[in-house]
Amino acid sequence: MELYTPVLVLAALAAVFAVGSVVMSALVGPKRYNRAKLDSYECGIEPTPQAVGGRFPVKYYITAMLFIIFDIEIIFLYPWAVYFDAMGWFGLAEMVVFIATVFVAYMYVWRRGGLDWD
Repeated sequence: MELYTPVLVLAALAAVFAVGSVVMSALVGPKRYNRAKLDSYECGIEPTPQAVGGRFPVKYYITAMLFIIFDIEIIFLYPWAVYFDAMGWFGLAEMVVFIATVFVAYMYVWRRGGLDWD
C-alpha cells in the first residue's frame, strides 16, 4: 500500500484544488449578470432562430473521430519504438499485426470517402 501513497496524495490534492477553485470562484467572483452573459456563445454572432435549429453535418464529427483514432495509433507505437530491442521478434510480429489492422481500417475509411473534404 505504501507504493500507492504518493499517487493517492496527489489525487487528493488535485480533488481539493478542483473543488476549492469552483467554491472560491462562486464565493469571490463578481455577480453582475446581464443578457449578454447569459446567452450562449456563438463566436460573436447573435443567435438567430434558423441558426439555433440548424444541424451540423455528421462529417465534422466523423473527421474528429478519425483524427482521434489515428492519433491514438501513434501513442501505441511510441512504447514499441522505445523497447524494440528488448521485445525481439515477438514484439515485431505484434506490431506488424497492429499496423496491418490499422492500415485495413484506414483503407476502409479512404474507400468510403471519409477523408474527402468536399
